[in-house]
Amino acid sequence: MRKIYLVPALVGLLTCVAIGPLAAQGAVPKQKAAPAPKAAAAAAPVAAGATSAAAAETPAADDKTKAIDGFRSAKFGMIETDVRAAMAKDFNAKPDTIKAQDNASELTRSILLSVPELLPNGGTAELSYTFGYKSKSLIQVGAVWSKGTDAAMTPEKLFSNANILRAHFMGEGFKPDSIAVNMPVAGGIVMFRGSDAKDRSVILLLQGTFENKENNQRVLTPTSLLLFYVADAKSPDIFKLPPGQF
Repeated sequence: MRKIYLVPALVGLLTCVAIGPLAAQGAVPKQKAAPAPKAAAAAAPVAAGATSAAAAETPAADDKTKAIDGFRSAKFGMIETDVRAAMAKDFNAKPDTIKAQDNASELTRSILLSVPELLPNGGTAELSYTFGYKSKSLIQVGAVWSKGTDAAMTPEKLFSNANILRAHFMGEGFKPDSIAVNMPVAGGIVMFRGSDAKDRSVILLLQGTFENKENNQRVLTPTSLLLFYVADAKSPDIFKLPPGQF
């Protein structure tokens, strides 16, 4: 079973991803087979399979910003018993299919569930619901697609899943000044990041290995796709040593 170390990584992503719509700086996902959706004309050419932020659809102006309160029936602030009931409602999950995992360094607890076709035709994903150190309530929901969750997963499928989810989130009405797309980070690309009026965030991260191609084009071969719904990525409810102890 993979270890859940998600919350601190999200803090780093919010720090390194600049505010505002951004294009990938010379880094694009590598796609061998599945054709990419057609994009509007961009200012600069990108490799096949990539969509620049300039080409992505700009969210329509809306008086009501998208609210991120959890994932499906599982809402931030719920205790574990209620989240398990939400998982049963959303995915018909039986008690013995939900696995528990404790994080010894963060002193948080997660419950995990494998879900076939969480995204239609997207393969099997693993969902993780993480409960805070002090609150013992839901602070984060994650979904992971990879070879580890589905032996039939391919880079092309991961790239397709990422494109579908990015297009969906771009039209969801997040705060315009919080949105970032196609932003290279260590080990991958933030395909989408957006926040609501309470700074609760959605982060879509395509991880993999980079190769240098012609004209110094850095191309990413995806190995996993991670999707996070986070109640507070800047100050997560995890264990931290009090100041002055060491």
